[in-house]
Amino acid sequence: MINTVNVLAPFGPRIAKLKISKSLINKINKEIDKIVDNQSLSKKFDYSKELVGQVSQELKLSKNFINKYLKSFLFKITKNYIEKSLNKKITKFKIKNVWVVRQFENEYNPIHYHDGHISGVGYLKVPKSLNDDTRSHKQNVKTHGTIDFIHGSRAFLSNSIYNHQPKVGDMILFPNYLMHTVYPFQSGEERRSFSFNAEIDQKIANVFKHE
Repeated sequence: MINTVNVLAPFGPRIAKLKISKSLINKINKEIDKIVDNQSLSKKFDYSKELVGQVSQELKLSKNFINKYLKSFLFKITKNYIEKSLNKKITKFKIKNVWVVRQFENEYNPIHYHDGHISGVGYLKVPKSLNDDTRSHKQNVKTHGTIDFIHGSRAFLSNSIYNHQPKVGDMILFPNYLMHTVYPFQSGEERRSFSFNAEIDQKIANVFKHE
């Protein structure tokens, strides 16, 4: 069964939104909890030096886990994303990396972009009180712990920012170059997500190729 992928175009680059199954969420969370509870594994799978996040812990997932539980799923949703966006079928799908971000109170991810051609983020744990911060003097501000995708400049009939308030099970696919940032929040709970980068067919991804 292929997950339903809805392609949006709030600005230039197209992004996709879908839902992850509870069983997959549980598998990833269980794997990460196993690593977190083991000091040697936490050191072995530490991925923080490769990333820009100002967060507590960033952990890569093993190739065995990726191949067993994630590779087929990520290929299917990426294939669907590209078909709905460009009406083209990919034949190549190479995962470059998959990692999990553990974010806690006042931590954040600065504006950045990714490697590869296609990137994605899926949400594994989200604090219930993410946007219920009573300490904020601006009650209309709802960006605590949310993610902003940024492209171009705001103009008439054209937004430059797309904000997503994550819920457990949400997943977003986007082109690697699309700038994005994650805001800090005030909560004692963990905000946990996983991300991936992948390469697809050069003839599809390289729009500047010579015919």
